[in-house]
Amino acid sequence: MRRYEELRKGESGAWLSIGTYLFLASLKLVIGYIFLSQALIADGYNNAADIIVSVAVLVGLRISQKPPDDDHPYGHFRAEHIAALLASFIMAVIGIQVLINAGTSLFNRETVEAPSLITAWVAGFSAIVMLLVYRYNRKLAKKINSQALMAASQDNKNDALVSVGVVIGIIGSHFHLGWIDSLTAFIIGLIICYTAWSIFKDASHSLTDGFNDEALSPFISTVLAIEGIEDVLALKARQVGSTVYADVTIAVQPSMTVKKSHDIADSIEQALYDEHDIPHTTVHIEPAKQDA
Repeated sequence: MRRYEELRKGESGAWLSIGTYLFLASLKLVIGYIFLSQALIADGYNNAADIIVSVAVLVGLRISQKPPDDDHPYGHFRAEHIAALLASFIMAVIGIQVLINAGTSLFNRETVEAPSLITAWVAGFSAIVMLLVYRYNRKLAKKINSQALMAASQDNKNDALVSVGVVIGIIGSHFHLGWIDSLTAFIIGLIICYTAWSIFKDASHSLTDGFNDEALSPFISTVLAIEGIEDVLALKARQVGSTVYADVTIAVQPSMTVKKSHDIADSIEQALYDEHDIPHTTVHIEPAKQDA
């Protein structure tokens, strides 16, 4: 099935993120502690948390590739949401810890020593690397139509922007404003917590079958373009991992034969698959109301 092949391709993006985050997190934490940069340390913990997100995406992609079985007749696509949900909890814990450490340093009355400019070079290097990873994952996500990988690419971009902020904070601390480094670390902690909340919100929304009504309009237009359909009485959809499942209720002429209505149902399933990559559609057919 095309969807399973695409999920396998998406693993390369997840592995790239994991390897990059492992390298950058280790580099930032070591340099940050040696040269006393709270902002770089916070950014290092941010990358460490992102490892969890990337692993969650990888695990979700792996489990999602399992074919349907007796207990999972619709497949295992929701594994991506569950993995993301667990990752959001861990990210929140890390973000809160960064906030506590940075806040303690920020409100400490003692003079904060400006970190070495070496830390700024490390942060700048990290920003460039993450922008390259972002471009690769974004291109791959579009190619295979993977929402999970697209979310990971957006996280890559956010990390690049955070590293740019670290550079600014470190340089600013050298203008006799040492507290800027701690302030930047505090802001990074807020970003980690916000990212955790965003991941939790999106995952829980999908797990409870939430779906944006505006996204249904293209599906309805596709169905109405099929010959023989009088009206679309209802169309519902739910996000299942990187794909979408749909339920459609249409109205046809009461005199239409069973075979013809069955052919129309097949046409709906094929059209939604070809145009919107919806692999599973349930079609319910009702007779159109006749004018009195």
